[in-house]
Parts: sequence; C-alpha cells; structure tokens
Amino acid sequence: MFSDRSLIPTEAVRLAALGLLAEAPVAYGELAVSVRRFISRLIGPSLDLMGTSLQLLRLEGLIEPENASGAESAPLRLTDSGRAELVRLLTSRVRAPINDVSKVVVALKLRFLDLLPPEERRAQIDTLIEISEAEHTRLVDLGKQPGTPVFAGWLDQDLRHAESRLAWLNELRAKL
Repeated sequence: MFSDRSLIPTEAVRLAALGLLAEAPVAYGELAVSVRRFISRLIGPSLDLMGTSLQLLRLEGLIEPENASGAESAPLRLTDSGRAELVRLLTSRVRAPINDVSKVVVALKLRFLDLLPPEERRAQIDTLIEISEAEHTRLVDLGKQPGTPVFAGWLDQDLRHAESRLAWLNELRAKL
C-alpha cells in the first residue's frame, strides 16, 4: 500500500482474488483465470498487475483449501484473516487522477461493494464521488487553457464522461 493508503498494483490482484473467493470457493486454476480475465478486460494485459502469484495468498494464510484433501483442484476459500484483508483492501483510498491501476481498483470496489456493511458502502461511494468531482474540476480548469478545436472536442468528451459518472455515483449513493 502506498503511504496515502491507496493500493499498489499487486494489491489490486489480491483484492480481485479475495473478492471472488468471498463470493464462492473456487479451485486455484479457475481463480487465476478469473482474476486475469477481469483485469485484462479492463486495461489489457499488464505485467504490473499479473506478476504476483496467487499462491502467496495461501502462504500468508489468507486462503485455504475448502477440504483437507490438499489436491490442486480442491476449491479454495477465504480464512478469517483473508476476510479481514479483503475489507482492508476494499476500504483503501483511490489515487487521483484515475489511471489504469486506479481504474482497476474502482472497478473492483464496485464489483465487490456488496461484501461491505451498508455504512462502509456509502463511505466508499462518497470517496468515489469526491474523486470524480476533483477530476471534473481538473478537466474544467484544463478547458480554460488555450487549445485547438480538436483538443476542445476531445476534452468535451472527457467532461461528459466525468459528468455522467458523477450523476451515476450520486444516484447509486441515493439508493444505498
């Protein structure tokens, strides 16, 4: 974790794996494929994010085989320590501006939002709203700088996306 309590890339992989196991036990191979697929679909293949072995979660006592057989194909499940780590990762900060790693972290927070208690869900959405508001303000300020019509058109697209995200997050917050 960075000093600002935001996740480093390998922790995003941990969050994905622990979140998937919180939903249901799954074999190691299936877990690795699911994590890789989710992250790759968001930002494409990334050695920064996929370089860490999921076996480390087992060594750290965060996951364990569901049964005592110890077979590689045995489903894995979260331990109590794994659940605590999942909550720690889900409640981490998100770095602004949104970059590839931040995008993965936001997607994972939203993907596993229901695993948090209601008050923590609201707190996470409030944080995402703050980041989105800061991003919107940054883009508006950038629009005040001289530029070409092509740049202005590109910036308008980003502004519309930021406004849409803010509206969606505020609607989500109202439903929680």
